[in-house]
Amino acid sequence: MKLKELANLLLIKETIGNMDVEITGLEMDSRKITDGDLFICVSGIDGFLEDRHQFVEDAVKNGAVALIVERDVNIEIPKIIVKDARYAMAVIASHFYGYPSNKMKLIGITGTNGKTTTSYLIEKILSDYGYHTGLMGNNGVKVGSKWYSTDINTQEPPTLQRNLQMMKNHNADYCVMEVTSQGLHMERVKGCNFKIAVFTNLTQDHLDYHGTFDEYKHVKSLLFARLGNDLSTIDKKIAVLNADDPSVEYFKKITSAEVITYGIHNGADVQAKNITLSPKGIRFLVSSFNGEIEVNLNLVGRFNVYNALAAITVALVEGIPLTNISDSLSNLKSIEGRMEIIDENQDFLVIVDYAHTPDALENVLSTISEFAKGKVITVFGCGGDRDAKKRSIMGGIAGSYSDFVFITSDNPRSEDPQAIMKDIEKGFLQNNNLNYKVEVDREIAINHAINMASSNDIVLIAGKGHETYQILKDSTIHFDDKEKARQAIINK
Repeated sequence: MKLKELANLLLIKETIGNMDVEITGLEMDSRKITDGDLFICVSGIDGFLEDRHQFVEDAVKNGAVALIVERDVNIEIPKIIVKDARYAMAVIASHFYGYPSNKMKLIGITGTNGKTTTSYLIEKILSDYGYHTGLMGNNGVKVGSKWYSTDINTQEPPTLQRNLQMMKNHNADYCVMEVTSQGLHMERVKGCNFKIAVFTNLTQDHLDYHGTFDEYKHVKSLLFARLGNDLSTIDKKIAVLNADDPSVEYFKKITSAEVITYGIHNGADVQAKNITLSPKGIRFLVSSFNGEIEVNLNLVGRFNVYNALAAITVALVEGIPLTNISDSLSNLKSIEGRMEIIDENQDFLVIVDYAHTPDALENVLSTISEFAKGKVITVFGCGGDRDAKKRSIMGGIAGSYSDFVFITSDNPRSEDPQAIMKDIEKGFLQNNNLNYKVEVDREIAINHAINMASSNDIVLIAGKGHETYQILKDSTIHFDDKEKARQAIINK
């Protein structure tokens, strides 16, 4: 594709050099540049993203033949100068890859917690009904039955649009996509034509990035405010909202799409009744605009009732019969890193879960406490370079629901792990709770917790879930909570 074709998509710009140069790829990471690529220089975000203008020379050495920049740089290759390279990148990427989201039905899920589980459930129902599906989210990118790893949840536009194109090339009817607040704020989903947007819930997270809860809520709401506004389409747009979340009225007002609600209370359009919770799963009656049916699900916790209701509502909107929905959900085994049980025939329960926000940790621990017959032993930490305000809150939550807690490292990133753990410890000291131990080595903390467990106890290892790595200051190492837990049980 000629550079001038991409330049013509942008109304306000300055062009320098030969616009007839052929562009064979788009990239914003100079290390990944190959011959013929257009290098897109986005501005930096303090603490989150480096200014890509400083890597122009590296990009050219690696084969970049043209640049998109926000200011002129002293290098003699074709350039397009724009005010906002992020916006330009999103517009160009969707065009370069042929507007793939226009050729399938795109379902976006946003919220603080529940995005991954909800996306899995939606994708499973659609796939079981016979549709070709794709999935993008925290656990990677799935096309059909094949998984591809990713480094971030909501990907940057060149990668995101390329993956959508790959799904379309595999005849995908649907893509189910997790949409993060940072992804919305950074315009990563600009040019994505969502048919359905799902709101799970809103609690404290990412305040290090967004500053205030109101700003966090505003950014989350952009998915719904823009629903149907990006690209013209004949499909009706639907906003699927959690009727029981305090922010639901705000989301209702901000969208022009048709609103369908789900929940347990507040007269939701799709409602769960007669809920039975057990250590083995959940059972409830779904009452909807399309009838009623009983649902059995091999996931535990009231919060998973909400995740299931969101998925059921989307499936109903897409015309899937309740019987098919119920059958699909009942066949689900588990979701990796979400209340995942590690079983080596031991006489105590070990659970690995991704809970890394105050609300998610409380949901998991309150669920565990409902069926715990012995001690509850928790292992968790908090990520570095992330919302520090939640650390003591999570410490208080862990201490109040657990008989003993091992405070440990999560992904410390550039921060001192000891400083992070001291922040968590404040939540215990404020409540005069001394039933904890600080152990910076996560593997040792897991070993201690499992060695402490006796018959009927429950060990929760929280914060990393499906992750198979640990991000340290100067390196990223292999680390899998499930592997470490399994080995500790075997060695016990």
